[in-house]
Amino acid sequence: MPAQVGTTHVAQDDPIVPGVHAVRLIRVQAHLIDDDPVTLIDAGFVGSSGRIERALASRGRSMSDLARVVCTHGHPDHAGGARELAQRGVEILIHPADAEGMRTDLRAALRNPSRGRFFAAMTPELPAFTPVNDGDVLAELGGLEVIHTPGHTPGSICLYGPRDRVLFVGDVLQRRRGRVSFASGLYSDDHAAAKRTMKRLTSLDVEVIVFSHYPPLREGAIQTLAHLADQVND
Repeated sequence: MPAQVGTTHVAQDDPIVPGVHAVRLIRVQAHLIDDDPVTLIDAGFVGSSGRIERALASRGRSMSDLARVVCTHGHPDHAGGARELAQRGVEILIHPADAEGMRTDLRAALRNPSRGRFFAAMTPELPAFTPVNDGDVLAELGGLEVIHTPGHTPGSICLYGPRDRVLFVGDVLQRRRGRVSFASGLYSDDHAAAKRTMKRLTSLDVEVIVFSHYPPLREGAIQTLAHLADQVND
């Protein structure tokens, strides 16, 4: 959950890879996979459904076409809008560690305070969800592999599509002022763990890295991941 969204964005009608479009929400970008049925990666803050509906309409779609949302993690800017969508019949996929954390309320967070508990308390609990775990492969984009990368949150995941060589990193990585760096230390549950677990990404054949708050990286993705991993002390 970075302090602000990057100043440069992908236009909503400009595909990141074939069939994938950025959806500008409040202080975050979701990513729409325009297939049958439609899938959304992340749901934005509470109250984002109107923007999502307009983004769908711009592609000739409606909310009835949206089958499921995959949340990269349980922070309020990524999963805050998931409850409302779930109540409208949309399937919500999220790692169970973060779904469990979202059951925390503010009173519990104050009794046993931590950065992670406060962010979890800001994110509405889900009425129902489908768990996704490390190694699961979703049907989207010819097969999206779930990579569990805990640290930013206990249930942070990345999504890797080998067909398009695309990697959705949520907030596991940032791209501030064009420079790719580790997850925010300010907003991460365990910053050291977030740095360690990103090393898993270096085994992937990646051409495009897709961030939630910054423009995608289209050049030197493999080298960038390797450079970051070299900075991590095990």
